[in-house]
Amino acid sequence: MPEHDQQNATLARRINRPVPEVALDHPQVDRAFIGSLVRAFYGKVRRDERLGSIFESEIGDHWEPHLEKMTDFWCAVILKNGAYNGRPVPAHMKLKQVVPEDFQIWLGLFRETVGERCEPDVAEVFIERAERIAQSLQLAMFFRLPAAGIRPE
Repeated sequence: MPEHDQQNATLARRINRPVPEVALDHPQVDRAFIGSLVRAFYGKVRRDERLGSIFESEIGDHWEPHLEKMTDFWCAVILKNGAYNGRPVPAHMKLKQVVPEDFQIWLGLFRETVGERCEPDVAEVFIERAERIAQSLQLAMFFRLPAAGIRPE
């Protein structure tokens, strides 16, 4: 196969593949910045009537380790530094009091926090990734296919 055709075939295979996320390279964004963002966000979560009680029942007096873990998580998501090695889906699956609507509250508080603390281009990256994470968690927690042989009405 001529080189030109190989290049076209490679490109065609790539078209339907998602573009991999890359590290955000911005002078404002480092671990210290992400840590302050995480703390501001979870301050709002703790004060929220609905989410506050969910987090309090799960975390109790162990907020500092949780905030450090979430800082690692967001550093891995935004900086692609491999700082987080946890498993978020199993951690969320055990939260039986969470309902799908809680994710909209979570996202609203997150959007508000990054909007207050980030330049618009940086906020856009954080929000886009948060929306993707929320969608993934919602699918893992609430989406169920009907059992084989059972037709939905």
